[in-house]
Amino acid sequence: MDVGSDLEAVAAGLQERMMELVRAFGLHQPDRTPCGRPVSVSEAHALASINVDTSILQGELVRRLRLEKSTVSRLVRQLEARGWLTRSGDDADGRAVRLSLTEAGKRAAGDLADARATRFAQLAAAIPEDHRSAVLSSLSVLVEAMK
Repeated sequence: MDVGSDLEAVAAGLQERMMELVRAFGLHQPDRTPCGRPVSVSEAHALASINVDTSILQGELVRRLRLEKSTVSRLVRQLEARGWLTRSGDDADGRAVRLSLTEAGKRAAGDLADARATRFAQLAAAIPEDHRSAVLSSLSVLVEAMK
């Protein structure tokens, strides 16, 4: 078999499965998370990332989310407008912006984490037990390939 045509077939199959995954999981819906919360996926990821630490630099959020600086700036403004985030100068670097969750932001992050855990528990239960490790392994391989 021609290696080039085999690779093309795998690429086409991968493209189709990824599109199915995005639709099935609800990632194509910009105004809510796959677990049904009225928050964008980017906002949910930002809240989760900031909630890991007491506060982080905005540049660190750019790195963690793998988004452009301008996209993260807009995201930070949205979270601030919701009352979930405060911005302040950094003591060590006056040019840097430090991000901290408000109490409302911590509650929102917790609610999202609970909803995410519930959704993934349901999803894990729907995968046949004898396929679970293969699914996790395949996802790990895919994530590494994407990096």
